Amino acid sequence: MDDIRVGLVGYGTAGAYFHAPLIDATPGLTLSAVVTRDPGRQAEVGGRYGAAGVSDVEDLWERCDLVVVASPNRTHVTTAVSALTHGLPVVVDKPLARTAEEGRALVRLARERGLMLTVFHNRRWDGDFRTVRRLMGEGRLGDVLRLESRFERWRPVPKGGWRESGTPEEVPGLLYDLGSHLVDQAVQLLGPVREVYCESDVRRAGVSGDDDTFIALTHEGGARSHLWASSMAARLGPRFRVLGSSAAFVKYGMDVQEERLRAGMPPDAPGFGDDEEDRWGALGTPGDQQIVRTEPGAYLDFYRGVAAALREGAAPPVDPESAVEVLAVLEAARLSATERIVVHLS
Repeated sequence: MDDIRVGLVGYGTAGAYFHAPLIDATPGLTLSAVVTRDPGRQAEVGGRYGAAGVSDVEDLWERCDLVVVASPNRTHVTTAVSALTHGLPVVVDKPLARTAEEGRALVRLARERGLMLTVFHNRRWDGDFRTVRRLMGEGRLGDVLRLESRFERWRPVPKGGWRESGTPEEVPGLLYDLGSHLVDQAVQLLGPVREVYCESDVRRAGVSGDDDTFIALTHEGGARSHLWASSMAARLGPRFRVLGSSAAFVKYGMDVQEERLRAGMPPDAPGFGDDEEDRWGALGTPGDQQIVRTEPGAYLDFYRGVAAALREGAAPPVDPESAVEVLAVLEAARLSATERIVVHLS
């Protein structure tokens, strides 16, 4: 069978460091065209991937069998609607949309058209997240009482760009950026959310989007998630601290895959997703703990799942309904931070 031709919309950080290398390394997929107006980037995608660099999304429809939307947040819905209307399945980078209602409308449109729609919640394939999920599945933590999860950085000087200083229509800030991953992982591990509390602040001059945010979730099963996203963490807390009725698991350090993608390491290279031994987590109780090898990270599994969905009719790697569920929690978090209330979800 011929490879599935992929059209990539956007070649900024998400497109250049995540989507393009993963698409290129996935059997059965070929990066056919990339939408970017920058001549240097057009030359890069041609030289590196043999893809056509085009200036407008309208130039994609005849060149591809699948559209990947990795452009700024404000364009996610309009670009996905255009692709679906042209009869093309779609991958959308997170967040799927600006609101849960926009997300639901996209899901409805994809179903009406009989087309695959999925969302790039790639952090489901982080090695540390996979390790926590395995330990929970094996019952080694007992009942999970509280999940603590952090994406923290020390970035006191803003880098600029829409993610930090965009207008509300551009959905800037950490809540919808790193917060999308934090909430998605928490829901995947502990199930639906019934209550949301959030503190969200802008700490740096010249920034409009939140850069220091805390989210507390109460899950329907009774467990709680405490989630942090910050650009102002001069000392980093543990990436995961999971407290259970039998034991706790603590893990420091970020998943290695983003760092290696940024460094140009091919995602199908041996050891690409392997964590460094000195960053493995510890499981146990006071005076009785063991070091736990981190599960290999596996971002390539997302696009392998996309190929299987299109070729074999398998379920998409991320159910878009689950991405809508995340958006509903993020909307509740934003309302909580604004009104200083606890928001109850139906």
